[in-house]
Amino acid sequence: MAKSPELSSEERQHLVRSGYDSIVLKGAGGIAAAPVWSKLSGQESKGRILVIVELSGGNDGLNTVIPYADDAYYRARPHLGIRENQALRIDDHFAFQRTMSGFERLYKDGQMAIVHGVGYDQPSFSHFSSMAFWQTGAPNSGEAHGWLGRMADAIDPQGHVQNFLVNVDDHQSLAVNAKHHVPLVFDDPDRFSRRVFHPEAEAIAIGDKPGNGGQNSALDYLFDIAASASRSERLVRDAWASYETPVDYGLVNWGLERVAALIAADFPTQVYYVPFRNNAFDTHVHQANLHSRLLSYTSDHIAAFLRDMDRLGRGDDVVLMAFSEFGRRVAENTSQGTDHGTAGPAFIIGKPIHGGHYGGVPSLTDLDQGNLKYTTDFRRIYATLIRGWMGHGAVGSILNKDFDPLPVFAAAA
Repeated sequence: MAKSPELSSEERQHLVRSGYDSIVLKGAGGIAAAPVWSKLSGQESKGRILVIVELSGGNDGLNTVIPYADDAYYRARPHLGIRENQALRIDDHFAFQRTMSGFERLYKDGQMAIVHGVGYDQPSFSHFSSMAFWQTGAPNSGEAHGWLGRMADAIDPQGHVQNFLVNVDDHQSLAVNAKHHVPLVFDDPDRFSRRVFHPEAEAIAIGDKPGNGGQNSALDYLFDIAASASRSERLVRDAWASYETPVDYGLVNWGLERVAALIAADFPTQVYYVPFRNNAFDTHVHQANLHSRLLSYTSDHIAAFLRDMDRLGRGDDVVLMAFSEFGRRVAENTSQGTDHGTAGPAFIIGKPIHGGHYGGVPSLTDLDQGNLKYTTDFRRIYATLIRGWMGHGAVGSILNKDFDPLPVFAAAA
């Protein structure tokens, strides 16, 4: 439960009814945390929104942003290397896979920044460790809070911005773990409710009514929190039930359509975190067809989300960043796949950005034991988003060290 300031029982009840406290509820669809904002409150947010997409499993960057003009690529990948005539050229050196028409449109419309060679010192080849490093923004440190959680705490130290953080998943990501903000975490909006046994239902229903006790301010406080959490479930379900869009989100809807529903309902959330789950991009064996499908699902879904934001009139308010915890080795393996590697590309996408290539392109021949040498510390991307998009200047206080932002936004130049 989130910590509350030292207030009178009346003040605490008012804050709870306003949605300023939180409770964690395990349910069929996920975890309810930080009761969501109700339209009845009269509060609206038309500010900037940051959406983070996690491509779990270690995406093969070389077969995503294909260096078709580099012969070393084909020497290292005689079977997995994708030929120029089988790809979507975006310039004289790079191409996307043919299944990535959504990304191709975004790039050619100037709405995609491709950041090359993204990694960090002393890289880990463990999915768990490397993802934790990315999620905390603090490699090899044991940091307990996520970089997005620390950003939320820095921007709103008192935790007064309701539902600053939303995590679409069946469990909470370390990236959104904060001191003063409790993220709203849910998976399936239709099933976003608590599971209770029948004998418990009546007692739970009584607890969901605000101000039950009337005799005990502490008990009333807990009752009010429970009631507020129940409202959060209903509001998420209502937002989802009322959401309609003509935009086709592709064959696999893996979460961004749920973000669009909340944005359409004018939720005041400023940061959304959405994973493509289940270690899907861990392509050790028979990579070619699987990876092509995964990139199709990713490209189509992200491009559709951006189109939907335009339809909602929010295209200028939304920036999306997509990353994976590490790339793959340069050479293909003997199982027609690729093994865990180091650096890879990341993507910053949206109408507000200056599209193009950023960061140094790693050499495919000057390697570190078969792995790419990173050229761009991933925290430079975080600094770019924190300062250039979210408008918070004290990057060092969030990332524990100052990093130069990339000139993706005018303010970050």
